[in-house]
Amino acid sequence: MTDRRQFTARLLGTVGAAAALPLWPRLASAQTPEVVRIVVGFPPGGSTDNVARRLAEKLRGAYAPTMLVDNRPGAGTQIAVGAVKEAAPDGGTVLLSPPAPFSVYPFTYRKLPYAPQDVVPVAMVCTFPFAFAVGPAVPASVRTLPDFIAWARAHPAQAAFGSPAAGSTPHLLGSLLGKMAGVDLTHVPYRGDGPGLQDLMGGQVAGYSTVLGSYLPQLRSGRLRLLAVSGSARSPFAPELPTYAEQGYALDNTEWFGLFVPARTPQSIIDRLATAARAAVVQPDYAQGLAEFGMSAQFLGPQELAAKLKADTDFWRVQVPRIGFTADS
Repeated sequence: MTDRRQFTARLLGTVGAAAALPLWPRLASAQTPEVVRIVVGFPPGGSTDNVARRLAEKLRGAYAPTMLVDNRPGAGTQIAVGAVKEAAPDGGTVLLSPPAPFSVYPFTYRKLPYAPQDVVPVAMVCTFPFAFAVGPAVPASVRTLPDFIAWARAHPAQAAFGSPAAGSTPHLLGSLLGKMAGVDLTHVPYRGDGPGLQDLMGGQVAGYSTVLGSYLPQLRSGRLRLLAVSGSARSPFAPELPTYAEQGYALDNTEWFGLFVPARTPQSIIDRLATAARAAVVQPDYAQGLAEFGMSAQFLGPQELAAKLKADTDFWRVQVPRIGFTADS
């Protein structure tokens, strides 16, 4: 038979446990600072900034009470990565970035202000393909990628393509296309897609390589022709456009944006940010907003994204020397 002291102790224990339950949410939320910055290596107004601001809206309240976008443009996102590297590993500073600073730059730059292991991948939040287009400098009879390769082989002095920047992934993919086809495609670097696409449509450069979304606002003009899209399948934003692989060139690379945090960030914070990011990515209005830029909402968690980044890095470790580009060239 239970005596009075045992009964009282059990009762107090039950009441104490019940009283403690409301504390758990407060204890969990206290691990993340009240104000969290999403650092972006590009100026306001671009696609990366757009994704960051949509994410900030979705993560507000789910991950932290206040979410801010901190634009740190310059040096091909190196400034932004360096800022996150130096930040406290408390979940208060998050990087939104494409993979190139970690998968490409180690093979194109002699020295970087960071090492890839200085940050930890947390979540992929979207993906989108690259595409190749030609303009009026190329005859109207050129309608496919094999057509363009044949024309470039017959007109080597005119066989040039542009990209938004030297050393960018679109640049490297265009050069890799030339290597695969056995033709010399001269690269013309631009400072962003704006001037590059103007030159393409004005006939100053024959072809252009960039992300599919950059072409979409220009398609109605009729002054450019899309020839190929990257990826393992056709894009829902241009379903009539065949892939590189369909036309004989194994370029299935796609671009993505991911969230990263400083190394040594506690796993509990990484998991909480990944969970909040997943909840954001599956919301219909998030996907609708990205569609304006030719992007698809897609989530990968920390382990899956780490594996994806490793695969991208392994690819470029082989292909960059094949292309022969360095940031000093």
